Amino acid sequence: MRTVEHWLSSPWRRSCVGALAGALPVAAFPAPSLWWFAYVALVPWLLLARSAPTGRRAAYDGWCGGFGFMVAVHHWLLPSLSVFIFLIAGLLGVLWAPWGWVTRRLLGGAPSPGRAAVAVLVLPSGWLMVELARSWQGLGGPWGMLGATQWQVTPALRLASVGGIWLLSFLVVAVNVAVAVLVSVREARVPAVASLVATAAATSAAWMWSPRPDVDGHVRIAVVQPGVVDGTDSGDRRFDREEQLTRQLAGHHPDLVVWGESSVGYDLGDRPDLARRIAALSRETGADILVNVDARRSDRPGIYKSSLLVGPDGPTGERYDKMRLVPFGEYIPARSLLGWATSVGKAAGEDRRRGTEQVVMNVGHGLRIGPMICFETAFPDMSRHLAQDGAQVLVGQSSTSSFQDSWAPEQHASLAALRAAETGRTMVHATLTGVSAVYGPGGERIGPWLGTDASTVHVYEVPVARGVTPFVRYGDWPVGGALLVLAAHCLAEGLRTVRPRRGAAAPLVPPARTVRESPVRPGR
Repeated sequence: MRTVEHWLSSPWRRSCVGALAGALPVAAFPAPSLWWFAYVALVPWLLLARSAPTGRRAAYDGWCGGFGFMVAVHHWLLPSLSVFIFLIAGLLGVLWAPWGWVTRRLLGGAPSPGRAAVAVLVLPSGWLMVELARSWQGLGGPWGMLGATQWQVTPALRLASVGGIWLLSFLVVAVNVAVAVLVSVREARVPAVASLVATAAATSAAWMWSPRPDVDGHVRIAVVQPGVVDGTDSGDRRFDREEQLTRQLAGHHPDLVVWGESSVGYDLGDRPDLARRIAALSRETGADILVNVDARRSDRPGIYKSSLLVGPDGPTGERYDKMRLVPFGEYIPARSLLGWATSVGKAAGEDRRRGTEQVVMNVGHGLRIGPMICFETAFPDMSRHLAQDGAQVLVGQSSTSSFQDSWAPEQHASLAALRAAETGRTMVHATLTGVSAVYGPGGERIGPWLGTDASTVHVYEVPVARGVTPFVRYGDWPVGGALLVLAAHCLAEGLRTVRPRRGAAAPLVPPARTVRESPVRPGR
């Protein structure tokens, strides 16, 4: 133990260990998808911050771990952002500095059982504040939230219907804290075990109590995935491939056909010939077609990324313009200062324009769908609002073709399972190049994944559910609970600091005096 402490006495070695410890949770995300590892992946990071010689060093350990976490979870962005990914990770890593400091404050040295029990509540609450801060769209959005590692665990998906991904993140961190206490603080093993038992009990209670979606019927939704199409004329050839695949649906009686993000590279107002071709496909298949246009609009200035519904007579007028854009990928924040990013990576040459409101579309056959585009499916509030507005099925249109050989396609597809479980609504995740997937109202997978090597079309039997999940009804209540826990902790710490000072200012007995009537001086 002394050898390890001596080795970690070097600030540089300690910082490297902190970054590596922070990167460990990436193995719990797809593609490795070792979901069980998430429950112990933070333990090395916690033990490192706990052992810091000073509070300042613990804050550095939090920062280094946050840097490692952000780089690992977003490593697939390296070809697009180049060195920018390290700058962004360094800036966002600062969010974990207070978390590292509080870890040492609560668990450093030989904490009492009571202090360890407080840590099991306070540290997960602090982690939620970090996730809340970096979930802001301007900071890149909620990609890589720790609760997302549980996308294929049925009990966890049931919890998501109660408190969303926030509740999952809280419980995962709480288990990590309890395990860290269990292996490092002998005196506090009882509250650590109690915390693990309480977590298991809460999971079981949610399993039994949370209402299950009521399925009213089924609809047939077809996903068209053209696959990778390269070259200078890739837009035209991709459209031709989508047209060819959609024609195969004639006679299969789908209720809706979904194309991926940027499936049409021209505004349909400027290209009525393309609108006529899509309308003809609608007539052949007997279903409306949801396409996605990434182009300069003909009716207003600027480039928009939009979901458009096309029926047998042409565009129906149902349109959703993407509201939350990808920083650097679709716009450059503070372009006057950071515009040089276009010279070192694949940053947007021109900013896309934002939509102003979410839309629930009325599709033929009486179906109401809620479209989202690209990484909007990572935002739990967007799918929640669509469910509140009456969407029966959620539809995400995406394209991860720039990251085809990375973990990004699998990570993106897994988010749809969480959005489905949170809202009690089936979610269709349709992409250009994979992975496309469909998840039922409980987050369960329906039908096959269409992988990154597939150029195909598939019809899914999609359950249509009704009812309101607790998450849709009550929203992000775990975040509010975490704020209350942190406020109570800060108040308690403040009172502990003030009380000794008050006691010192008013001694209970007067000082003793000598025979010469002068106060005794301590130490004399």
